[in-house]
Amino acid sequence: MNTYFIAGIGTDVGKTIVSAIVVESLKADYWKPVQAGELNHTDRHSVSELISNSRSKLHDHSYALRTPMSPHAAAAIDGIDIDLTSIKEPETDNHLVIEGAGGLLVPVNDRETMLDLIKEKYKIIVVSRHYLGSINHTLLTLNELKRRELKVSGIIFNGKEHTSTESIIVKQGNVRVLGRIDQEPELNREVIRKYADKLKPILESL
Repeated sequence: MNTYFIAGIGTDVGKTIVSAIVVESLKADYWKPVQAGELNHTDRHSVSELISNSRSKLHDHSYALRTPMSPHAAAAIDGIDIDLTSIKEPETDNHLVIEGAGGLLVPVNDRETMLDLIKEKYKIIVVSRHYLGSINHTLLTLNELKRRELKVSGIIFNGKEHTSTESIIVKQGNVRVLGRIDQEPELNREVIRKYADKLKPILESL
């Protein structure tokens, strides 16, 4: 069984949607170690609403913080310090999809970042959405992962195709494109299943 880490180039780039697609594709378990804000409707809730299979188990957060801020700041407001040694992968005999919070270098405390949660064994999928500055953010993300000697399995682009942007990211980032999520008018279980079916053989080849 494999563990997949869904890493975004920033906030609101589509990590949760990609997580739901990968979960549905592999009937995998889902886990978001740190949730900051939106506790009445977390990313875990969103994934639950988007997947159709009955095998996937959605595991509890290690930290559920009340304020939608960087985890280190949200934790400070809650009067706690996030300790990475207390964040333990849930036990499962299934594939596991882990969703990061924000970008890779989002601080979780005064010493460590989200990147420090990623283990060498993980299959890392980077999610990129096009906006002014996204080439820089995507290449920085890829370069930092490689600098840490972490293997990037590939990238998924989220949104309307932008050929020149994507081609330069692929060339300079030396990264494999696993797929794309189009600018869908609505995201529901049927749409997620469509992308999951398309992505399944690619994921199985990683």
